[in-house]
Amino acid sequence: MQDALYGTAARTGADAPREQRTPGGFYRRPEGPAGHFRTSVHASPLFAEAVARLLCRVDEALGRPPSLDFVDMAAGRGELVTGVLAALPADVAARTRACAVEIADRPDGLAQRIEWLPDPPEEINGLLFANEWLDNVPLDVAEVDSAGVPRLVLVRDDGAERLGEPVSGAQARWLARWWPLPGEEGLRAEIGLPRDTAWASAVACVVRGLAVAVDYAHSAGARPPFGTLTGFREGRGTAPVPDGSCDITAHVALDACAQATAEATTGGPSATSRARLLGQRAALHALGVTGTRPPLALASTDPSRYLRALAGAAQASELTARGGLGDFGWLLQPVGIADPLGTGRDQDAAAD
Repeated sequence: MQDALYGTAARTGADAPREQRTPGGFYRRPEGPAGHFRTSVHASPLFAEAVARLLCRVDEALGRPPSLDFVDMAAGRGELVTGVLAALPADVAARTRACAVEIADRPDGLAQRIEWLPDPPEEINGLLFANEWLDNVPLDVAEVDSAGVPRLVLVRDDGAERLGEPVSGAQARWLARWWPLPGEEGLRAEIGLPRDTAWASAVACVVRGLAVAVDYAHSAGARPPFGTLTGFREGRGTAPVPDGSCDITAHVALDACAQATAEATTGGPSATSRARLLGQRAALHALGVTGTRPPLALASTDPSRYLRALAGAAQASELTARGGLGDFGWLLQPVGIADPLGTGRDQDAAAD
């Protein structure tokens, strides 16, 4: 999965320094992710506007510092960070340090003020926002064999699979805690330990502010029995063949990510406040994206304004739709500030 998404390494192996890696991998393709699938960022500018409002709330919670960080993890071709900067009030935009974190090369035409980085800054005071990043952090898949033993799934470049060694060590402990597999042959789980580690590492960069992960997600007690691993190519689902021709993605156990980060920071100088999980529908509603239709009377008094408002309502409805983008999970982890969405609840139903 690592090689298929991000390219293979030279002789020194998959952990080689970035400068030693050879070109290749789905996320290095010139068309970028938008050429293959549609995220909330691509669906409507309302999403970037909502993230800009969230950044303004973080700014207020930080006391309007001279420098405010906005870090866009897995930035694609810079669509979100560009949209957020454009939506910010002028005084906030002037103080914002914008960073795009992405493995691909910097796109032509991106605003010079946007820093293009392979990793997040070591110290962030502001908002770290990861939209559909964790679902592409490579992981292993386990499948229960005929004897009821979970084994690692091995895959060739052409997608052919076979079962390997039994799951053991830290991976086995993660499964037992977060995705227990009954001894029924064929049941599968995606071992989310690398996502936990990646998220905890990113949140550790936040000195004060908020870290947000937005992704396809599931929670303990509702894990899919056969996993979620799939591929995308040119807007369509496809077999997850690891040859670099398609996206390979799996939903994220955001509850495990939240707990891993809490355990990593407990008692430290940058200890996080209690994390919160909610659905995108609830999160965007809290940020003013509701999909409410404009009053019909506006059509007769100001037809142009009515049509613009109607188009915006349609876009908002897509972003918050049940059974669609509205079901995405949002993991919010404040660091040294109160929850900027301010509901005061530990968890909200994804559909509300």
